[in-house]
Amino acid sequence: MPKITYIEHDGTEHSVDVANGLTVMEGARDNNIPGIEADCGGACACSTCHVYVDSKWVGKLPPKDDMEEDMLDFAWEPDLERSRLTCQLKITDELDGLIVQMPEKQI
Repeated sequence: MPKITYIEHDGTEHSVDVANGLTVMEGARDNNIPGIEADCGGACACSTCHVYVDSKWVGKLPPKDDMEEDMLDFAWEPDLERSRLTCQLKITDELDGLIVQMPEKQI
């Protein structure tokens, strides 16, 4: 099972195993990790699961689709390179070791 590390805005780290087929957002939800609200439940209809992907992972992730790009416009202080919506990142073995950091707040 891939291990994903979630880093809260204050630096608190949570490394958890997340099953293949789930999303990074579902991994946070299922493990009670604070900082990812996921108000829309993973429908890519809000930006409350926004994270900053560790820079060494940016090129390893699938590209953002148009819907994710549009929703990131509503995120708190998006970074053109590193911002992603965790509801759009499906867990596979290739994501083992992924590191994401939560923004100061979700809006």
